[in-house]
Amino acid sequence: MKSEAIGGSDMLDKLSVFMHLINNPATKRSLQGLTGYCNTCGKSRIEVALDLFVGEKKDACWKCKLAEKIIEPVLQKGADTFNVALEELKKKFKDTYWKKGLASVIKGLAYFGIRRPFVPGAPFQVVWDVTYACNLRCKHCYATAGRSLPDELTTEEALDAIDKFDRLGVAILSFSGGEPLIRKDIFELTRYAAEKGIYIGIATNGTLITEEIAKKMKENGVSYLQISLDGTRETHDNFRGIPGCYDRTIAGIKNAVKEGFFVNVSMTVTKLNLDEVSKVIELCEKLEVDWFMHYNFIPTGRGGNIVDLDLSPEEREELLKMLYESNKSSSNSKLNLLSTAPQFARVALQCEAGFIPTHFYNMSAGEKLKQLAEFIGGCGAGRFYMSMKSNGDIQPCVFFPLKVGNIHEDDLEDLWLHNNVFEELRNKDIIEGCRSCNYNYYCGGCRARAYNYFGDYLKPDPGCINNKRYWKKLVSNLVEVRLEA
Repeated sequence: MKSEAIGGSDMLDKLSVFMHLINNPATKRSLQGLTGYCNTCGKSRIEVALDLFVGEKKDACWKCKLAEKIIEPVLQKGADTFNVALEELKKKFKDTYWKKGLASVIKGLAYFGIRRPFVPGAPFQVVWDVTYACNLRCKHCYATAGRSLPDELTTEEALDAIDKFDRLGVAILSFSGGEPLIRKDIFELTRYAAEKGIYIGIATNGTLITEEIAKKMKENGVSYLQISLDGTRETHDNFRGIPGCYDRTIAGIKNAVKEGFFVNVSMTVTKLNLDEVSKVIELCEKLEVDWFMHYNFIPTGRGGNIVDLDLSPEEREELLKMLYESNKSSSNSKLNLLSTAPQFARVALQCEAGFIPTHFYNMSAGEKLKQLAEFIGGCGAGRFYMSMKSNGDIQPCVFFPLKVGNIHEDDLEDLWLHNNVFEELRNKDIIEGCRSCNYNYYCGGCRARAYNYFGDYLKPDPGCINNKRYWKKLVSNLVEVRLEA
């Protein structure tokens, strides 16, 4: 089911013309000239041009005005390709966060052209483990969190890091850990980043979200909360390592919903809690959260000690089918069901998708969006997002413990545009076990799972139903190791 088999011929014709325009070396050179930071206007030149384009700004330096004139026909052609009215586009991108995302798309067109899957000119999202201090002891913790580390960024260094993310063009900054709410300066950091127009999220275990803390987060620029919930009371407390944390997490979710946050309840699904997924979804409905997200188990950090609890490919496949069908049958519900498993998009397409799951939301399908899903692609590590450890080390994602740079030592833009690890992660055609799959560009497997299972991010994701032979070999090796022990 490659692109030739999906989407109407009119859509493909328009897309072909748009790709020819953008991938023309002259067009790319023109766009590259607009990607720098304008010290006069205090923003990236593309962002200023977009401010002018949508009518948010009336005046700017002559270079930024010229930038608007250059990008306007590109935006017009792009809107026409995907059948979006230009005025509708202008209205949407008056939103600061969408505008930052669009600026990153244009920068991506300038440097990478149109590729399957697409590569933006800056990560849409950075997940930042601001501290490894934590009040829980989760069995699957990728960070092996507990105590803060001696080399974690100081407040001054953290503010400087935010400046660098802003200049790079990051649209979303998610503070994680450990437990980020333990860090004493967390609200200073969230407020500073939000004032720069960056969308702010916090990934938390929820136990510290009192009514007062919820209000403080809202007052200091936080918009999105990802709160972990791994089953019913006994299962969650056992998984998280601290008795009574379930009740505190539920109270935290209620306080977050009451305060008006966009709330995503995340559940790391293993053999321990697979049969409780439906119960957690039902609870999410009652709590009136926005998203339920199935998190793929990744055997890294403390999770490396419980690798035998990972789902089999068959179990994961059935789970993803259940999530898809539940989403489709609950169209009147506020709750969206998502998954970090890249295979979710493939499962949806095989179910004759009424929507296409992506990293950020479920798109209502329709032929043009099925076509677009190839460009959104599957695993976004090193392509749509990257992560940063508490000491400033840059990784493809938080579950992917491979240092590619450090914020103190490396130029972030150069790292994003030219790092070899990132470039290989973006190339779905070199992934073992995936390159011959018809859904390669929609999925491509989880690169963190490949890295943590095989020590090679270009190996297959053993959780995919199409990679069962790899999974069986891993299970066989695990049994042999136990027998020898």
